[in-house]
Amino acid sequence: MTETSILLADIGRARPAATPLQDVHVPADGQLLDRLARPLTDLRISVTDRCNFRCSYCMPKEVFDKDYKYLPHASLLSFEEITRLARLFAAHGVRKIRLTGGEPLLRKNIEALIEQLAALRTVDGLPLDLTLTTNGSLLARKAKALKAAGLQRVTVSLDGLDDAVFRGMNDVDFPVTDVLAGIEAARDAGLGPIKINMVVKRGTNDQEILPMARHFRDHYGGAAILRFIEYMDVGATNGWRMNEVLPSADVVQRIGAELPLVPLEASAPGETAQRWAYADGGGEIGVISSVTQAFCHDCSRARLSTEGRLYLCLFASQGHDLRPLLRDGASDADILSRIGHIWHGRADRYSELRALRGPDTGGEAGPRRVEMSYIGG
Repeated sequence: MTETSILLADIGRARPAATPLQDVHVPADGQLLDRLARPLTDLRISVTDRCNFRCSYCMPKEVFDKDYKYLPHASLLSFEEITRLARLFAAHGVRKIRLTGGEPLLRKNIEALIEQLAALRTVDGLPLDLTLTTNGSLLARKAKALKAAGLQRVTVSLDGLDDAVFRGMNDVDFPVTDVLAGIEAARDAGLGPIKINMVVKRGTNDQEILPMARHFRDHYGGAAILRFIEYMDVGATNGWRMNEVLPSADVVQRIGAELPLVPLEASAPGETAQRWAYADGGGEIGVISSVTQAFCHDCSRARLSTEGRLYLCLFASQGHDLRPLLRDGASDADILSRIGHIWHGRADRYSELRALRGPDTGGEAGPRRVEMSYIGG
């Protein structure tokens, strides 16, 4: 096991004592706001720290090798613990839950968790918007069961259509045809509209932008929404460099030069993607510009790690440990109040501050950020 792996294990799993409960309880009225007046509406839940891909921007093989020690099963939140927390977050105003990983479809019997979550309701009695992000490798065999369990939509990560490029980026020689088969299965099962996420890394897969746009426009139209994500400085192991970031404005320009685009309004407050429609009505694309156009000002997302830590930003270096509360007998009221105090104290705006100080070239000093594979993208 490498020294880097040991450092990652220490950072990801060191468990400080749970913060004592506050004396003053925060009411669960669905109106929770942080220090910048941002509501809590979205919760991303990582159900596993394992993945069967080794994408260089997320889980590089030289770190996450055969000797890397993943979390033991006893450390993972059970489905019942996840559902309990999800119910309490919904009482605070959460309306959307996204299951992530690692690769969430590697979690055994994930359909049982989806059934439990699908039974939950928002503060105004509506079903939660229940989605899942996957690399698509297991989607063809699981799509029908996921839909039957109550999943509404899927987002599939796909970084190119050229098989050599895709195999190189996933670094486990996985064929693109199998992911495309998973996307077809998801559409047939009714898990749509499907979102396709492409992380664009300059000099690695940016030549795939137009082929991806053409393919999903011609074969799916409005049934799939292709989204281009700027290569981000998440975690500490992906070797991020600013010169490998292709700004979203360049992506829009490349596509628009061949397939004219018109801007669309955001679909909801706090939406991460800027939306663009094909001028002739052939569907839409989105661009997520967290490096060049930060959207921290209306970020309403929290992230729950596989072992029960609450993170308030994708670029956070520390989380808030909720697992001891679940396992040491804390009441719902106590956990609700703890969540409330955590969110009330939130002032995270990493990407905006990065923009103010000027982009780093990578490797900056400071607290080591949590890995994306640990809390989901």
